[in-house]
Amino acid sequence: MTMRTAPSKDNPSPSSVSIDGNHLTLAHLESVARFNARVDLDKSARDRIDQSAENLKRLASSKTPIYGVNTGYGIFANRRLDSSQASKISANLVLSHAVAVGDPFPEEVVRAAILIRANSLAHGYSGVRTEIIDVLLSLLNKGVTPYIPSQGSLGSSGDLAQLAQLALVFTNSDSHVFGDAEVQAWFEDCLLPGHEAMSKAGIELIALGPKEGLALTNGASFSTALLALAVIDSRRLLFSNEIASSMTLDALLGVSAALDERIHAARPYPGQQAVAQRMRNIISGSQLIDSTTRVQDAYSLRCCPQILGPIWDTLAYADTVSNIEINSATDNPLLFGDDVLSGGNFHGEPVGLAADYLKIALSEAGSISERRIFRLLSADMNANLPAMLIADRDKIGLYSGLMMLHYTAGSLALENQALANPNSTSSVPTSAGQEDHNANSTTAARNLRRIVENLTRITAIELICASQALDLRMKETAGKSPGTGTLTALKHIRKSISFIEHDRPYSADINLVSEVIRSGSLLTALHNAGFDDYSPVL
Repeated sequence: MTMRTAPSKDNPSPSSVSIDGNHLTLAHLESVARFNARVDLDKSARDRIDQSAENLKRLASSKTPIYGVNTGYGIFANRRLDSSQASKISANLVLSHAVAVGDPFPEEVVRAAILIRANSLAHGYSGVRTEIIDVLLSLLNKGVTPYIPSQGSLGSSGDLAQLAQLALVFTNSDSHVFGDAEVQAWFEDCLLPGHEAMSKAGIELIALGPKEGLALTNGASFSTALLALAVIDSRRLLFSNEIASSMTLDALLGVSAALDERIHAARPYPGQQAVAQRMRNIISGSQLIDSTTRVQDAYSLRCCPQILGPIWDTLAYADTVSNIEINSATDNPLLFGDDVLSGGNFHGEPVGLAADYLKIALSEAGSISERRIFRLLSADMNANLPAMLIADRDKIGLYSGLMMLHYTAGSLALENQALANPNSTSSVPTSAGQEDHNANSTTAARNLRRIVENLTRITAIELICASQALDLRMKETAGKSPGTGTLTALKHIRKSISFIEHDRPYSADINLVSEVIRSGSLLTALHNAGFDDYSPVL
C-alpha cells in the first residue's frame, strides 16, 4: 500500500501532530492519514488517562455493576461476571466481534480511523491505560496498516467489526489461536500476518485489561474517517467544479447578469453569494461573456450559484460534524471521576446523516456538470462551436471528437444518483432487540466516498471539454480572450493534457485531470494568479 504524494510548498501539511482529545483538526487528520505525519500523545492527556485507568481499576473490584467490565455485552448486559474475569471479557469481545467482510479499506481510511480512535481515548473518559493509545500511535508512526474489511458495520455501537479487526493486530491473547488469514497488516508494502508485521516494525503486542476491548471497539471511527476524508476532498473538488462551471460559462458565451451581486443579496444564502462572487472574479475581463444578444442562459449555467451554493452550505455542516466527531469520546460506558455512566456516544447517527446529506448534495453537482458537458458537445446548444468539439469541422463524422466523454459523465452521474439514496433511514435491530435502532453510518460514508470519486471524474471531464471549447472559441473569434481566471485555469489544464486535434483514447486524459483536482494544483494555480479564495490548504 502506498501513500499519496507529499504536499508541495504551496500545500503545506503538519509534519507532526500531538493529540489530547480536543484539538485534532482535519488538516492534522489528512497529514497523518495521507502524508505519514508523526503523532504523539500530549502529556496533559497522559495524566488524565492514567487517572481514569486507576479509577476504573478500583471500581472494577467493587460490587457496583459496570457494563462490559463485570457484566456481559449487548443482550448480556444484565449478566453479572466476576471482576477477576475483566481482562478475559476484553479479549473475548475482540475475538468474537471481528466479523468484517469484503474488500479492505484503503490505507488512508485505516490510518485516519486509528488516529480518531486514539484521540477519542485521549479524553481520559474510557478507563484505558496509556499503553493502549501508545500502541495505536506506534501503528501510525512505524507504518503498520491493519487489513480491515470494509463491510459488516451498522455504525452502532460504532464500527464494531472493523475496530475489533484492528485490535486483533496488536493484542496478545491466550484465549484463542487464530490463523494467519484472520489478522493481517501491511508493513513496508508487504501484506503479512498481523503479529509478524508488528514484530518486524518493533512493536510489542499488548494484553488487554478491563474494559479495554470495549473502549477499542466502541465508536464510529471508520465511518468518521470516511466522512472526514470526504469533507477534505469535497472542498477541493467543489472549488474545481466551480472553476469548470466558469470555464464552461465563458466558452458558451454566457450572460453575466445571473451573477450580479444584487441578485444574490436578495436571497442571501452564504454559499450562493460566495459562489457568485468567485465566478464573477474568474470570468472578469472576458471578451466572450455577454457577446451575444441572449437575455439569459439555461439553468445549468444561470443557476450555478443557486445549485452549487447549497452544496457548499451542506459541506459546511458535514465539516462541523467531522470536527466534533474526531474530538469526541465515543465509547460506553464513560468514566467521570468515580461516576461510570452508560450512554450512547458510540451511535453513528450524526455521521450517517451528514454523509447522506453530503451524498445528495455532491450528486447534484455531478448532475448539473453533466448537463453543462452535454451543452458543450451539442452543436445546437454550444453557440456555434463544432459538434462534439471536433477540432477540424471537415472531419466531423470521420472523427467522433469528445462524444464518448459525455457517455462516461452520464454513467457516473447516474451511478451517483443511485448512491445518493439515504442509508441512514435504513435500520435493523440487533443483539436480540437490545440494540434496536442502528445508524447504518458506515454504508452511508462508504457510498459518499464513491460519490466523491465519481464527481471528481465528472468534473475532470467538464474541465477537458471546457478547455477544448475555449481553445476552439479563441481560434474562431479572432483572438477574443476569456476571463483572466478562466485563462489561468485553461493554461494549467494544458500542462497535463494537450489540445485534442484527433480522436484518441480519453481515459488517460480523465485520470490526469482527476489528479489535478485531487492534488489541489488547479487551486494553487488560481491562488498564485491572485484569486485568493482558491487554496488547496485546509
